[in-house]
Amino acid sequence: MQPFALAWGISSLLLMIVGFFPCLGWLNWFSIPFAGLGLCVSIFALATENRYGNNAGSIAGIVGCGIALLFCFLRLVLGGGIL
Repeated sequence: MQPFALAWGISSLLLMIVGFFPCLGWLNWFSIPFAGLGLCVSIFALATENRYGNNAGSIAGIVGCGIALLFCFLRLVLGGGIL
């Protein structure tokens, strides 16, 4: 489950970066729910893994999705997408 969480975090960061390009700001409306769902999956992966195992993939997924959520929401607020 951790590789899936890591891949989801990387994908949400890539969607966030593409959404910063001009004329592609509409992509932030899809990136916010995608990153939110990825954050839930990453937290679930962290909670269900072995306590003494390597949790780097799920932690990286949490950080990646959290950063993507924050910056996409900030981009929508500053760009006038959310009033």
